[in-house]
Amino acid sequence: MPTLYLDANATEPLRPAAREAVLGALAAGGNPSSVHAEGRAARRRLEEAREAAAARLGGRARDLVFTSGGTEADALAIVGLGRGRRLLVGATEHPAVLAAAPGAETIPVLPDGTADLAALDRLLAAGGPALVCLMAANNETGVLHPLDAAASLCRAHGALLHVDAVQAAGRVPLPTAFDSLAISGHKLGGPPGAGALLLRPGLDLPALIAGGGQERGRRGGTEPLPAIAGLAAAWPEPEEAARLAALRDRIESGVRALAPEAVIAGAGAPRLPNTTNIILPGLPAETQVIALDLAGVRVSAGAACSSGKVAQSPVLAAMGFGELAGCGIRVSLPWDAPDDAAERFLAAWRDMRDRLRKRAA
Repeated sequence: MPTLYLDANATEPLRPAAREAVLGALAAGGNPSSVHAEGRAARRRLEEAREAAAARLGGRARDLVFTSGGTEADALAIVGLGRGRRLLVGATEHPAVLAAAPGAETIPVLPDGTADLAALDRLLAAGGPALVCLMAANNETGVLHPLDAAASLCRAHGALLHVDAVQAAGRVPLPTAFDSLAISGHKLGGPPGAGALLLRPGLDLPALIAGGGQERGRRGGTEPLPAIAGLAAAWPEPEEAARLAALRDRIESGVRALAPEAVIAGAGAPRLPNTTNIILPGLPAETQVIALDLAGVRVSAGAACSSGKVAQSPVLAAMGFGELAGCGIRVSLPWDAPDDAAERFLAAWRDMRDRLRKRAA
């Protein structure tokens, strides 16, 4: 049997349209900052990509800054907009956000993984201008935060809102009320090396990386045009979400039938259509991931950006799972998941569970 890749939240397989756009940009060459014909052609390609990406995010091209990825986009927003402000960061945020906001105050989450809006209101009422950082969708559980309500609280208290939309972009409708919003190309099915930060109209920020004045002076360095072209071309088809949600639901119903003791993290909250986090009590996540890998099924536990480490998930711990926080695996279906992905995963998962249970007995 061919391998079964179910780790789209780490990186999506490259989409055909993105591959074509990357190859076209590589073949054309040129530096967008050059004034000769090749440079002007590269500039046109860059601005066409900016227009396309901004339109898909519901913003203006002039307000979109291309970066090297989601991590840099988060850092650019938090460092730039957070100057002179209190930093309030969700308890289940991605490591990229946490690293950019040392010393931040924590916004707790409810047991279903959604932001505790009452706690956020109290934190904002404590006084002082603030920058609130809440992700649109959690990378481990797929849980969607109530961002419209959070944005209303931020406006009422004069706070800014930064949204890490790396996992949500292209998969679910994005919020419309924010001050900055970050995305990453390879999470959409583009190549690694390009991301973007969309700013609220009229809002600007200083460059985190100084250079030759590229990106309207907000991000120095020659733009990685092939990766940017791939990002702009990598956008899901409208019917993709429903197909992946059906596969996810088949996986979850199968898991519940096979193992009533298993827990689906965040099952009661709105979630990404492609993501499920399955907790199997008594079996460490690392052991499960390795066993499934040996069976040809690729899943993960925690954020892929944690240098390949597998340990207790801080996301599941923040949701109150206690010792079970070390027993959850993330299954994230890619855009090209085969129609029999649920059945193949369940067969491997059942064999893995039975084998590990027997070994532990």
